[in-house]
Amino acid sequence: MTNWTKKLHVGSSLPAKPGQHAMFVGRWQPLHPGHQALFQKAMDEEKNVLICIRDIQPDEKNPFSAEQVLENITTFYKDEPRVTVMIIPDICSIEFGRGVGYDIIEHIPPTEIADISATKIREQMRQEGKL
Repeated sequence: MTNWTKKLHVGSSLPAKPGQHAMFVGRWQPLHPGHQALFQKAMDEEKNVLICIRDIQPDEKNPFSAEQVLENITTFYKDEPRVTVMIIPDICSIEFGRGVGYDIIEHIPPTEIADISATKIREQMRQEGKL
């Protein structure tokens, strides 16, 4: 697989400590190999992973409830102790003040990962009668 690139938007004002988590916020509709590769990248960097599921109302674009997504991701990672999954309130932004104490990192995936589309996966699921 091609290497990912990383863009550090804000550097931590504190040193990293063992046991801390890399936090990912999303809808995960559904969890797919692109998401899994992103989480694995963090684990490959010896980080624990916190997957936060936005508590959104299901609709055409988001056919799964937050509880269904939680069950799907928890089941997938049931044997991975470095992964924690939780539902959070729906958000409109992620904001911070100065000296936040953690890095804010953008991971830019290689093309084969970036081309994975949850929209296309949902369309395929509908065609197969799975949605």
